[in-house]
Amino acid sequence: MHLSRLLFRNSSLRWIALIATLVVALPRLAHAEALLVIEADSGKVLEAQNATYPWYPASVTKLMTAYVTLKAVKEGRITLDTLFTVSPIAASQSPSKMGLRPGTQVTVDNALKMMLVKSANDMAVVLAEGVGGSVDGFSALMNENAQRLGMTQTNYVNPNGLPDDRQITSARDLAILARAIIRDLPEYEYFVHIPSIRFGHRITQNFNKLIGRYPGADGFKTGFICASGYNLVASATRDRKRLIAVVLGASSGQARAVKAAQLLERGFSNSTLSWLRPSLGTVENLVPVEASPPNLRDEMCSGKRHKPASDEDEDTIASNGSSNGEGGLTFFAAGMQPPMPKPSELIAAAAAPSEPIPVYTGPTRTGAALIAAVAADSEKQTSRHRVKKTQVAAKRPDGGAESKADAKSDRKSDKKGETNPAARPAAIRRASVKPSAGARASEKSAVSTEKSAKPKAVAKPSSRAKSTSSDASPLDQKTAAPHS
Repeated sequence: MHLSRLLFRNSSLRWIALIATLVVALPRLAHAEALLVIEADSGKVLEAQNATYPWYPASVTKLMTAYVTLKAVKEGRITLDTLFTVSPIAASQSPSKMGLRPGTQVTVDNALKMMLVKSANDMAVVLAEGVGGSVDGFSALMNENAQRLGMTQTNYVNPNGLPDDRQITSARDLAILARAIIRDLPEYEYFVHIPSIRFGHRITQNFNKLIGRYPGADGFKTGFICASGYNLVASATRDRKRLIAVVLGASSGQARAVKAAQLLERGFSNSTLSWLRPSLGTVENLVPVEASPPNLRDEMCSGKRHKPASDEDEDTIASNGSSNGEGGLTFFAAGMQPPMPKPSELIAAAAAPSEPIPVYTGPTRTGAALIAAVAADSEKQTSRHRVKKTQVAAKRPDGGAESKADAKSDRKSDKKGETNPAARPAAIRRASVKPSAGARASEKSAVSTEKSAKPKAVAKPSSRAKSTSSDASPLDQKTAAPHS
């Protein structure tokens, strides 16, 4: 009797310990990354981790914006040449954005390219207002299509993914959407794997680091807000087999690309061992989890990690024991995976060279007219830069401080490779000529007189004066900001 009581007590203690362990582990699981890889043709799930846990989509929202827009093109309601106008609402969106002024017109074709490569929030609203009449009207179309496709965990309230607690999706639903783009819009699929675009004199690389680096990579879209972490929907084709990978909640832009490459690599490498793994069914049959989306703001954007919430991320992947995606709810049999190349090395390498696709404002153009349109956008960017510098100079009480800052900026530019003095404006060339000894003495005397006539506080340039001497154009300054 005593022995049985002892065994019962030990058994109870084990159960209590097991339950306590699960209670401690569940919150961690709820805040883990969501990972998923499927076959594009069949929808067969090859690997899943938290794939049906609700998540904030961030800019991968723009995949549905593109889907609804291109469905309208395919059905003949609009064309790729249709002109939409940038409204004040579109122009007021937070970066990342193109920064076009209200009243500017842009074709559906160019707006899609800007939105999907640059992740331009203003272009998403331009398309939404053009196709749906308003942001709310377009959001309703997005939700109608989501329900039709079986995206039961998804709800949209805006076309660009800017923060809103009501905008929710899951890795499962995003994989379903990617399959729909491949299946329903094959003639327009090139929009999701453009390596780079050129707008005027600015070139923007696709934020999806797999494109041009991972063999066979051919889509789709990145996203980031503080609450979601770094998200990525990616696809690749090898030996006529196409896979779709989804990564939600990664720690950096580099990390999400590496994890996606690892998912794809395992999916391609383990096809011959599929009979050894338990079947996970198809993506549509994954069971949704009833929960609230994790909010990763404290991890992503506070403390030492305080930084603009931009997809233009250069962080290196953090080294930790689960970076290979093997932990949590991964469904691969331990020890059965063949060796694979290092995706981190592929992602860290430079992208394969490619010719940027030109994008521009105004109606569709070709040939010489296209060259002229690109040149016109370049001139507008240059003119805005000049106007901005003039406005800043007019506000400065000490013009001498600005001249010194500009000269210093030019010296830095020369060190970076701008060694041809003739390429600089005449005023700068004159300023760079070395004066004679007598001229230097006169200048020194004049400066001494000026210093004695002014308070010391005015003679020293402010931090604002230093910052405004940057060579970045107003458009570039706008696009370096907080969201994609």
